[in-house]
Amino acid sequence: MIELRDVHKRFGANEVLKGITAAVEKSEVVCIIGPSGSGKSTILRCINGLESYEAGDILVEGARVDAHSPSIVDIRTQISMVFQRFNLFPHRTALENIMEGPIYVKKEPRAEALERGRDLLMQVGLAGKADAYPTQLSGGQQQRVAIARALAMQPKAILFDEPTSALDPELVGEVLSVMRKLADDGMTMVVVTHEMAFAKDVADRVLFIDGGVIVEQGAAKTVLNQPQHARTQDFLRRVLHPL
Repeated sequence: MIELRDVHKRFGANEVLKGITAAVEKSEVVCIIGPSGSGKSTILRCINGLESYEAGDILVEGARVDAHSPSIVDIRTQISMVFQRFNLFPHRTALENIMEGPIYVKKEPRAEALERGRDLLMQVGLAGKADAYPTQLSGGQQQRVAIARALAMQPKAILFDEPTSALDPELVGEVLSVMRKLADDGMTMVVVTHEMAFAKDVADRVLFIDGGVIVEQGAAKTVLNQPQHARTQDFLRRVLHPL
């Protein structure tokens, strides 16, 4: 469904991605792990056309992602993104946030978007929060609204950019449980995360990125339990057993 071929991306003199080649199959969950600044989030932003890239190719079901092409609108309706900081519209209720994309981007009838929005709030455990504004919701609730908003576009895949890193520890579980349910339902997902237990339980594959390159990739349990590369071993040791 998603293919990256020797993708390079730089910000000024800083080359952030140095030849990323990877693929994500339909209904697969791929977790991207690695130290801060390694290029993880940039990969997601390039897939969704939020950032352009200088060399290589990114394909979504065979269509090339080009941030400057009119076709990027169609690709974004197929590949939703959930951000670290929620990015909800503060002046709209939870339900209105969810309805926004279907109505204004996909031109869906309001009644249809309203019905699906209520169904999605129920799906993420927030049926009673339809009329609440973001400031009236906890971080975990806001992130669940953001997931429902992504689902409202009926995407073929969802990109998650560290969806729990801005949350208080006690709120992380409620977001991960929604993501687990999506994985069980067969949603194609690419997840940048520091939640190693989640990656081990839910991911089909893990990519370990460092310095803009894929250092190691493979089945999640293999990479996380028996990493082969010394850099992966060192990273996991620091993450799983911090001082």
